[in-house]
Amino acid sequence: MKGLIFSAGLGTRLKPLTDTMPKALVPLAGKPLLQWQVEKLRDAGITDIIVNVHHFPDMIIDAIRRNNGWGCHITVSDERDQLLDTGGGLRKVFRDGLLGKNEPILACNVDILSNINIPALIDRYEQTGLSQLVVSDRKTQRYLLFDEENMLRGWTNISTGEVKPANLQSPISNLQLLAFSGMQILTPEVLSCLDEMEESKFSMIDFYLHLCDSNRTPLQAFMPKGYKMMDVGKIDEIEKAERFAALLVSPERLELSTH
Repeated sequence: MKGLIFSAGLGTRLKPLTDTMPKALVPLAGKPLLQWQVEKLRDAGITDIIVNVHHFPDMIIDAIRRNNGWGCHITVSDERDQLLDTGGGLRKVFRDGLLGKNEPILACNVDILSNINIPALIDRYEQTGLSQLVVSDRKTQRYLLFDEENMLRGWTNISTGEVKPANLQSPISNLQLLAFSGMQILTPEVLSCLDEMEESKFSMIDFYLHLCDSNRTPLQAFMPKGYKMMDVGKIDEIEKAERFAALLVSPERLELSTH
């Protein structure tokens, strides 16, 4: 199984840091965000990794080379000509032949730190043969909707009342509201549907809702026990993210954390 780290974003919420560096190289507890993700995948046995780039791409490429991929074989998917968002970025990887047509992929966002047990996620994928979306019960405005068998049925924004897809059969009251955590393992069958998306730029959530709308290629929720995560997305939360990152190297301390 290969890994994909979405690293092409502009990181606008992390300005002014991202005025001079890509989000992927923003340092936390002595390591750039990209290194945290690469090492997490590497320690789980995933050493063949794809990294997509757009904002300050040469800085990311240089960091990978200088650090010998942090012990991994890293291939760059270059989006400097057009930023494609997560879904479009994954489709480019698939179209460019960086991923075999019968090969699953574990894809994650570069700016999500967590204590997830990736081997347990891989085990779930191998046992079920189903795509796995890592979720949590954290409070947010936008949720994925899952049925009693933990299969994805839709999405909602609770602040606006918007629900997708429009043809959702079940009332929201009968569904679980869970927050997406920016990590997933996708089957080759799901990946083969990427070409059905008409836009060149689209998010993974857009893609998942397309699959829900056509009612096929099931996507299952994976909610790890004791899961703690943090989205390193805002400049005013960098200090908090530094503390969280430091705790990740001490699992016993993280269990006691209130983050």
